[in-house]
Amino acid sequence: MKAVILAAGEGTRMRPLTYTRPKVMLPIANKPILEHLLIEAKKAGISEFIFIVGYHQERVRDYCGNGEKWGVKIEYCTQRAQLGTADAVRTVADLTDGNFLMMNGDAIVHYEDISKLTKKKGNVMSVMEVEDARNLGAVELSGRKVLRIYEKTEKPPVNTANVGLYRFTPEVFDAISQTVKSPRGEYEITDSLQLMINRGIPVSYQKISWWLDLSYPWDLLSANEALLKTLEPQNHGEVEENVVMRGTVSIGNGTVVRSGSYIVGPVIIGENCDVGPNCYIRPSTSIGDDCHIGAAVEVKNSIIMRRTKIPHHNYVGDSVIGEECNLGAGTKIANLKLDKKEILVAGINTKRRKLGAIMGDKVETGINASINVGCIIGNNAHIGPGALAHGIISPGSRIF
Repeated sequence: MKAVILAAGEGTRMRPLTYTRPKVMLPIANKPILEHLLIEAKKAGISEFIFIVGYHQERVRDYCGNGEKWGVKIEYCTQRAQLGTADAVRTVADLTDGNFLMMNGDAIVHYEDISKLTKKKGNVMSVMEVEDARNLGAVELSGRKVLRIYEKTEKPPVNTANVGLYRFTPEVFDAISQTVKSPRGEYEITDSLQLMINRGIPVSYQKISWWLDLSYPWDLLSANEALLKTLEPQNHGEVEENVVMRGTVSIGNGTVVRSGSYIVGPVIIGENCDVGPNCYIRPSTSIGDDCHIGAAVEVKNSIIMRRTKIPHHNYVGDSVIGEECNLGAGTKIANLKLDKKEILVAGINTKRRKLGAIMGDKVETGINASINVGCIIGNNAHIGPGALAHGIISPGSRIF
């Protein structure tokens, strides 16, 4: 059975992190979301994949290739315009051979749930009970069947959510051909399924045990923390004398950890990094390849993407820092409000008491710059010496 993975969308709610990459290529525990999903599917016995790509598709194609490095086969299909999930599935009608799995490439599910789904019959959607289904597809069940699907409604009647993992028969393509645009202007696969249900074609469901749903940038931090709990310790780099490492720490090839550094796992450090001397890396931190974490720097519960430099007397907590950023000496990122309340970003409650910055690619700060809690900084922004950055900062901005 082939697995079709939707990897064409930008993920606008993930901006500024998705200005230069599709959402599925955002890194968690130093691997793209898409790679985590592929690995789980392979564990479930899937060896043939079709990736539907579109937005910045070169990032997916260049990274994944033909699948050889995972021992699987990957084919690609291009969705020229992102017109919805049903439109995406329509593009693979000639590539699938009978029944197939479909997965949203921007979420991660466990291989055991994927394996169970492959053994089902007919058309099946996977669901999970959640606290709030407003930003998700809510699914009303009756017996062993799906009765009705509510796509991102403000007042869902149930808290059973669609997790974006399906088993389809070729019947789905006939329903897709008759699906009209939704109020959001897209062809939704959930509308296609509702058409099938309305016509008496049964759609059953499977409740799954584990799901990482990633809607907003701060969701990456929770996912990173969850995945790092399964990290295996390894050291392929050079660790100088007087380095203290507690817990699970993974160090990549060519990385040097200099004297006086104190690392508390779970922490993953990529390849060819320069770490220390005398820095403090705290739990649930992922540091990508070719990064520099320097003297008297403290990093806590953060994702640092590749080729970023945080070299002198900096504090970074509960933050996502994009690629090729450079923080000037003394730059500090606040991550806790004085009133200790949950942090709002653009009117959205993150449900986090601690959240630092979400920083796009190639952001630079001057010496002693300060970045307030929940600050969103667009690509190529400059935060000048001694400046205070807060709120939403557009790409290319200059803050002095």
